[in-house]
Amino acid sequence: MPLKLSAFPKCYLDKIAGERSMSVFEWIEQAKQLDADGLEMYEGFFTSLEPGYLDSVAEAISGAGFAMPMLCCSPDFTNPDADARKRAIDHEIEMVQVTRRLGGTGTVCRVLSGQRYPDVSRQQGLEWAAECINTCLPAARETGVILGLENHYKDGFWKYPEFAQKKDVFLDLVAMIPDRTNFGVQYDPSNAVVAGDDPVELLKAVADRVVSMHASDRYLEPGATLDDLKQADGTVGYFSKLKHGVTGKGLNDYDAIFSTLAAANYRGWVSIEDGMNGMDEMAESLAFLRRMVAKYFP
Repeated sequence: MPLKLSAFPKCYLDKIAGERSMSVFEWIEQAKQLDADGLEMYEGFFTSLEPGYLDSVAEAISGAGFAMPMLCCSPDFTNPDADARKRAIDHEIEMVQVTRRLGGTGTVCRVLSGQRYPDVSRQQGLEWAAECINTCLPAARETGVILGLENHYKDGFWKYPEFAQKKDVFLDLVAMIPDRTNFGVQYDPSNAVVAGDDPVELLKAVADRVVSMHASDRYLEPGATLDDLKQADGTVGYFSKLKHGVTGKGLNDYDAIFSTLAAANYRGWVSIEDGMNGMDEMAESLAFLRRMVAKYFP
């Protein structure tokens, strides 16, 4: 069975979730022009968590001919403040419920480790993140939702980069959560590139635990290097010289990625994070992925 493709409006993230100059309903309507099977959501897209409002979002998604395969959430489980970690757990559990309402059982709710606070040690951060994720798992089991831990770079509204950004830390955290029914990996090859890791090698290490995937692509502005990212730590948002581009035209080897997924019998969704230069680029990315799916998942 061919893999299904979904779209995430990276280009409109701040408009929808930040300044609120665009509604999630406007995005859903605009997305009708895309050759996608689903629309990935972000927790900041919603102006209410009331059941009636969420049902109207779900109806808009299905009415436009889409499914909702994943809700992107950004819990900060490494916050040194114990009360803040507790709030992050409570919020993630609430988002699990939202995920179930919008997408049904088997839908992925993303989790992260948290921010890489300067005063939090590697071991302490791992323990806190694993404890928090394990605390959220009963809610996932009860609702049939899958928690997907992303090898992330940095939430757009965070100050510090992801705690488990590097491959070794990420793999250690994944190993601390043995559940294979309601927990898995939300794989993003571009984030591995940003971390200075080989995205294909990372995928091979977690292929049997991948439950969802972001098929983005990145490129650096002329003159910029990945080492420049280190100097951007401690600033809110993304490194300005690291750009999202058309999938298949950036730094990732998608033939190697898709052949590895096929060998692992992957059957989850593939979602694009794209459109920074307009909807035409998003359509181009989707067309590229349709060709890759046809090639490796006939």
